[in-house]
Amino acid sequence: MKTFKMLSMTAVLGDQNISIPLIDGIIINQENSHRSWTLEMYVDNTNSDLFEDHRVSGDLMEVKVVISYPENEPASFEVIVYEVKKIGDYVSVLFKGTLKRARRKYAEQLLTELISHGLSGDALVIQFEEGMRKRPQLEKDSAKV
Repeated sequence: MKTFKMLSMTAVLGDQNISIPLIDGIIINQENSHRSWTLEMYVDNTNSDLFEDHRVSGDLMEVKVVISYPENEPASFEVIVYEVKKIGDYVSVLFKGTLKRARRKYAEQLLTELISHGLSGDALVIQFEEGMRKRPQLEKDSAKV
């Protein structure tokens, strides 16, 4: 098994991307024949109803997670909410699922989007560097979800 630090998570729900502010998070690649992953995050209880509803329904959900380094491209997982445990004003949410195979190349998509907005030269470089640091949701992703 391999473990990774979870830096950020976005839940993809229909046409919405909901950024989940993390207090802490970990991802475990179980390295088994099912290609299973376990994700656990510790968050305030703002979105606890969302996760509890998914736990009860057993519905799959897509999450995008940045692992280990802020510069890393978000990895997409299909998960079920396995457990939601309230701890005071906070919640521990345990997910089980698989890594989605089709990962898009964030840098190329960001650059294409900036150029389509008419940026070039120094302005393009500045916006590209900022986008790679902040990782905003891309228009292509917004239209798809």
